[in-house]
Order: sequence, then C-alpha cells, then structure tokens
Amino acid sequence: MRRILIIDDEDDIREVAALALEATAGWQVFTAGSGVEGIAVATAEQPDAILMDVMMPGVDGPTTFRNMQQNPLVAHIPVLLLTAKVQGVDQRRFASLGLAAILFKPFDPLTLAHQISEALGWKED
Repeated sequence: MRRILIIDDEDDIREVAALALEATAGWQVFTAGSGVEGIAVATAEQPDAILMDVMMPGVDGPTTFRNMQQNPLVAHIPVLLLTAKVQGVDQRRFASLGLAAILFKPFDPLTLAHQISEALGWKED
C-alpha cells in the first residue's frame, strides 16, 4: 500500500485530496497544515511521496522543499508541488528545484492518484 503525505494549509484541499487518494487508490494518507508540521510528519512516517501546496503562510512549499533537501531523514522522499500558478516563469522556477513533478489546482479528485503514480513512475495495481 502506498503511503502519501499531503501538506496544504487549506483544510478543504487536504480533505478532498486525502479522500480521493484513499477511495480511488486505497493509499494511506497523512496530512499536515504547514511546512514545519509536514517535515515532522514526513520524518516520523516516512511516506512514499509528498504532495505539497506552493502557497502557504509562513514557510511556502518551495522553501519547505529546500529545507527537506537539507534533512537526510526526508531528502529521499519524492515531492510533488500542487499549485494554482501556471505562468511559465513559475513553472521553470519550480522545475529547477528538483521536484518530482508539478500538479495543478484545481485537480480532479478522480484522477489525482493516477497523476501522482504517472509522475513518479509507479505501477498502478
């Protein structure tokens, strides 16, 4: 069973994404409402991947990702950024960070697990 961590400051987004991944793919989902909390959960739970929002108060997604890369306990976990920003300049900036993928909001809950699996090269069961 795949284990995924969703880091997003919006309760509704976390809930919809978690329900979608549990219902459509049977994945175990962990959630966090901030980057700091997300790093703590990732360290404790060692998920297979992290789906993280770009825009969060305090520490944003790209900064959280850079912090994760400095932490040997979580640096190996692939991170997918979830963003509503679709400008080319933002996409290039995010791509240069070394992320596994960039997914866009609004996302389709029914295809989210497939998008994540495809981006990470996971074989779907």
